[in-house]
Amino acid sequence: MGMAASQARFLGLTARKTNVEFEGQQINQQRTCLANQSANYYNDMLGMSVPTPPSVDNFTKTTYSFNDGAITNTITALMADKQNPGMYKVSYLSTWEDDFTPVAAASSMVTVNGTNYQIGGTTLRQLGNVDNNAGNDEYLNTLSTDQLTKLRTEEAYYNTLLNEKYKTTGTWYVRYVQNSSTGQYQPYFYKPSDLTNTANRVTNEKGDIISQVDCYTIGSATTTNEIKGVEAKVEKDSTGRYIAISLKDANGNYTTYSLATSTVTDQDAYDDAMNQYEYDKAKYDQTIEEINAKIQIIQAQDKNLELRLKQLDTEQDAISIEMDAVQKVIEKNTESTFKTFG
Repeated sequence: MGMAASQARFLGLTARKTNVEFEGQQINQQRTCLANQSANYYNDMLGMSVPTPPSVDNFTKTTYSFNDGAITNTITALMADKQNPGMYKVSYLSTWEDDFTPVAAASSMVTVNGTNYQIGGTTLRQLGNVDNNAGNDEYLNTLSTDQLTKLRTEEAYYNTLLNEKYKTTGTWYVRYVQNSSTGQYQPYFYKPSDLTNTANRVTNEKGDIISQVDCYTIGSATTTNEIKGVEAKVEKDSTGRYIAISLKDANGNYTTYSLATSTVTDQDAYDDAMNQYEYDKAKYDQTIEEINAKIQIIQAQDKNLELRLKQLDTEQDAISIEMDAVQKVIEKNTESTFKTFG
């Protein structure tokens, strides 16, 4: 190889080596960027809050109750009276079973005939109107004059009960249905506003105008009443738990009741909290999976860059070896040239 050719080859190898080094620097820069992205993802993971399942204890509270005959009273608030040391202000919810109260019954299909309302062959009548309809009402036909007078008073009481409970006004309608087993007649009541409402009326195949109307009767229902701000004294045991309460009446006298302790869990609130936890957990797991997938992509890209960097390192070693060989050739050519002219 001549000196010119050797010089040209050496310069080409030098340029090639420079390119390999530049590409290696570019790869290292890319790997640094990938490392920074991966670190950011790991920091995001470290900054995430792991969802914690709710504890049923957080939705469970201790309640105190006392019985006054058939009435069960559950204490809803117990506050110390700052103006009267040793005294308390207590609020409680009274619950009892009312055996004679209006309750909902199955709805009825009512046929509208002008101003009359019929169920089957029975025409509904207004409560208290026991005279004009006596000939058309099977139940009224079984009653004496004295019984009809008493029924009028009874139905006026029914009307008052119904208006009070269902926040209505006006005179309700009624029909009586005989129990086939006992022979007793049971009253069924209908709101006047439901009967006159035209929005729920339809026409059947016979052309009759009918309405689906809510129905009510007399039955048993749980009744509650909240009593607030009663003056009271309380007694505790050695553990600090309340065991007795003395309530002050309007005459200033105290009546003492034993307190029963129980724990009540707000199951609906606990279920809501558990559903929220399941949602948060699923969202957390999905986010973790998405981050892990991104990190795996970065790791694969970094692996490819690492392999390319090794290839460049091998290529640079080969170029260096070849440059050393060319350098020796150039040195020999130079030495032989000077000897020739020396």
